Amino acid sequence: MEHHHHHHHAPAGEMKSLNGIFIFAILLNLIFVGIEAVVGFLHNSLSLLSDAGHNLSDVFSLVLVIFSFYLSRIHSTKRYSYGLKKSTVLISLLNAIILLVAVGAIIIESIHKFAEPAEVNGAAVSWTALAGIVINGLTVVLLMRGQKNDINVRGAFLHMVADTLVSVGVVISGVAITLTGWNVIDPIVSLVIAGVIIVSTWSLLSESLKLSLDGTPESIDPDHVVDIMASTPGVRDVHHVHIWAISTTQNALTAHLVVDDISAMEGVKNDVRTRLREAGISHATLETEAVGAHCHEHDCHCGE
Repeated sequence: MEHHHHHHHAPAGEMKSLNGIFIFAILLNLIFVGIEAVVGFLHNSLSLLSDAGHNLSDVFSLVLVIFSFYLSRIHSTKRYSYGLKKSTVLISLLNAIILLVAVGAIIIESIHKFAEPAEVNGAAVSWTALAGIVINGLTVVLLMRGQKNDINVRGAFLHMVADTLVSVGVVISGVAITLTGWNVIDPIVSLVIAGVIIVSTWSLLSESLKLSLDGTPESIDPDHVVDIMASTPGVRDVHHVHIWAISTTQNALTAHLVVDDISAMEGVKNDVRTRLREAGISHATLETEAVGAHCHEHDCHCGE
């Protein structure tokens, strides 16, 4: 089997820009977490305190994403032939787990507040949450472009979208408490917040878990990839196909190609690799077989 090692990195300018955006977002959110925590304690608002805790977990998540950028640039070694690129997948999984732990804490505290509701200053809660809408909304706009190409950036983007929606919910809670005096609205909104976080996190959790188990990335259609290879001139058949993620931005493939003319296999493989790069697979290891040759792999099945 012939091995080719391809190293694809995001352009330096794009990576530097993303780093700057994340650092700015971290500083903004740290300031807001402090404001939320103080106002929440002073005015007995569980929805503000729960949102502050969630925002703090998001700050940690943003830090982890920056760390994943660093790890993805570490070169390969004899022991780690792909470098530490896979750590970006593990970090996305860790971020999803952190969010679910935060949700659990919010739900437990909300149930406690139903039993012992506290007085809440609705106006203070609303004004603080309005600031959150501005800060989280700005972060969403900054991350909107980068989230299309990296599950870690997309995870951070989804967190910020959820935070913006949560802040809208807190504003509604504050207004409703001011108008009605029903303090029980506060833990109700906290449970709604928990639901929003679970919904926004579920896809991130499932995809991160799939990638950590070397499942085919959601962005790749295995049948389409097989069709791409099979339709390449000179290819008679394709089998023993495996597709997985090297990192959150790079995908790899191994496959067996049955070629019409074994003497032309190098040109055929180059054509296949070109087509695969256009389909989002940057690293392809291909084995060629002559027509009529027997595949000796024990689990060799077409389109596997």
